[in-house]
Amino acid sequence: MNFKENLNLTKLPSHIAVIMDGNGRWAKKQGFLRAVGHNEGVKSVRDVVEGSAEIGIKFLTLYAFSTENWNRPKLEVDALMKILVSSLKKEIKTLQNNNIKLTAIGNIENLPKKAKRELLDVIDKTKDNAKMTLILALSYGSREEMTSAFKVLANKVKDGTLQPNEINDSLISKSLYTKDIPDVDLMIRTSGEQRISNFLLWQMAYAELYFTNILWPDFRKENLYEAIYNYQNRERRFGKTSEQLS
Repeated sequence: MNFKENLNLTKLPSHIAVIMDGNGRWAKKQGFLRAVGHNEGVKSVRDVVEGSAEIGIKFLTLYAFSTENWNRPKLEVDALMKILVSSLKKEIKTLQNNNIKLTAIGNIENLPKKAKRELLDVIDKTKDNAKMTLILALSYGSREEMTSAFKVLANKVKDGTLQPNEINDSLISKSLYTKDIPDVDLMIRTSGEQRISNFLLWQMAYAELYFTNILWPDFRKENLYEAIYNYQNRERRFGKTSEQLS
C-alpha cells in the first residue's frame, strides 16, 4: 500500500513525537561500533523531517538525548555530541530549504559549549521559518521538566503572586519547556521497545502510541506515513463515548 497516497491530509496529527530507538542494536547487527549506528540514524532524521514537512505536519519532536543518556559510556556520549554538532552544521540547508524552524527543549546548559553554541546558532538562523517547527529534546527528561515547573509555581505561591486555587492544567502547561507547543497527538517509538522512557509525560496524556520493530537507522518517511495512516484509523475519544463523538 502507498500510505502517503491514502493519508487524509485534513486529519493529520498536529504534533508528532518520536523516540528514535535502535541505533546501537542496528550497529551491533552490522558488526559496527555504536557510534556508526548513531551516524546512520542522522539519515533517518533527515528523511523523516523532510517527509513531515512535505505533507504538512506542524510540529515534530525528536527525542535526541535524554537526561539518563549522560550515564552512558563517555566514549559514546562524546560521539553523540560530535554527531550533534556536525549534523546541525550540515542540516541547516535542509531546514532553510523546507522553511523549518528549529527549537530545543531540555536542560541545554548541560550540553558541551561547542554543541550548545552550534545549536543556538541554528535556532537563531531558522527562527523566522514558518512551515514546520522541529523540536530537539536534548538533555531532556520529563520528570525533571515537571519538577522544575512545579518549583517555579511553588515559589510564586510562596511570594504571594499566585494562589494555590489558580493552579490548573493550563498554567502547568504554560510552565513547561513546551509552553508554545501543542500537546502530542501521535508518539512513535522504533526498535520494538514499548516504553515512554520519561518523554513528554504531561504532553502525551491523550497521545496515540505507535510502536514498530524497525530500528531507527532503517526508518524512513514511508514508515512515518504508515504510522500516520494507523493513527488516522483510530478513534480518539478523550474520555468520551463513541456515541458522543458521533
